[in-house]
Amino acid sequence: MKKYIESLIEEKKYSEFKEEIIKLEEADIAEILENLEEEHLITFFRLLPKNIAAETFSFLGLHYQQTIITSLTDREAATIIDDMYADDATDLMEEMPANVVQKILANTTPETRRDINLLLKYPEDSAGSIMTVEFMDIKDFVTVKEAIKRIKREAIDKETIDFCYVIDKERQLVGTVPLKHIILANDDTKIQDIMESIPHFIKTLDDQEEVAKMFKKYDVTSMPVVDSENRLVGIITIDDIIDIMEAETTEDIEKMAAIVPTEKPYLNLGIWDIYKSRMPWLLFLMISATFTGAIIANYEAALASYATLTVFIPMIMGTGGNAGGQSSVTIIRALSLNEVKFKDSIKVLLKELSVGIICGLTLAICNFVKLLIFDKISILFASIVCIALFLTVLLAKIIGAILPILADKIHLDPAVMANPIITTIVDALSLLVYFQIASTLLGI
Repeated sequence: MKKYIESLIEEKKYSEFKEEIIKLEEADIAEILENLEEEHLITFFRLLPKNIAAETFSFLGLHYQQTIITSLTDREAATIIDDMYADDATDLMEEMPANVVQKILANTTPETRRDINLLLKYPEDSAGSIMTVEFMDIKDFVTVKEAIKRIKREAIDKETIDFCYVIDKERQLVGTVPLKHIILANDDTKIQDIMESIPHFIKTLDDQEEVAKMFKKYDVTSMPVVDSENRLVGIITIDDIIDIMEAETTEDIEKMAAIVPTEKPYLNLGIWDIYKSRMPWLLFLMISATFTGAIIANYEAALASYATLTVFIPMIMGTGGNAGGQSSVTIIRALSLNEVKFKDSIKVLLKELSVGIICGLTLAICNFVKLLIFDKISILFASIVCIALFLTVLLAKIIGAILPILADKIHLDPAVMANPIITTIVDALSLLVYFQIASTLLGI
């Protein structure tokens, strides 16, 4: 389909192009757009019928939205912004240069400017910054007949009407009513008689990650947002939550890889941006690794007397790092899903201790056999290596499990305590264990 669409544009068969486009869903059109070369992307978008262009635009990634907006005239760009839902438009405006934003907003409708400015005033990553103000609200004292008339008149501009939110004269949220209940009720029935109480709602300053957890907990597709006085100011829908979960997962992955999180797509990052996101942790981990060097230097005499000990250092350190990484990733994920809390620390410790014993024994026994048969070293040296390996795995499992829980308890992101940090700590401890065992058994 992509090549066919490109060929239609290159051959200037615009009428055939439009005939093919109207057969597709907007999400599919956006996918085709994102796979086109930039010069074709702009041409393609300009050829879209107006009723399809704005909807397609909302499905595009931020990078492609920015490319299109900066290529359109101010008036064309303003038309697109006017047709977008306020929360999506706000996300785009936050990433655009200030001078471009000013030009676009100058050409938008007063209603659009008002909605965008409202959302921009909320702190980043708060519920208020991601909510939409296009929702269906109904006064509690109106009849079903009046409500249906209002829904028919205004539904076209609302993001969702599956649920209508019931407010009183002071705009305080008092309940919700599914559209189905309104349709099935008698015309003269009051909305307050068929509405449902509000089981859960969100405050404008709630953290968006906590909001995502609420959606998962209550298994809903939308939730109302209220201000400090319980007045309904917006709603958050499931599509916004999916974006948040994707962003939070990306952030956790970056932290687990010892990268300072960035909000821009990779292709939008400059070399200097990537450098700044990676260098701090690389520098920190490099300095931390000097402790490992200091430990080796402290046991220099033992290494000089028994050079065979040096051969097994990478294996012990590597296995310990891997074992700790497995535990830390498992616990970090469990914490993010609310499966584990600080009160579960003892349970986690005992479980990882048990796993560590089993894994450590299995690895030590296999390695002991391998050292005797294939490496042909003495039973004493094989015992030193395997005892150290067992204890290293045990320590790594415990450290990998407990550090993320402690980080979460003191309100640090548990993802920070991921593989690079765990590996650095376990490397140092594994060397201490290894050399101490060797010193004891060899009488150094």
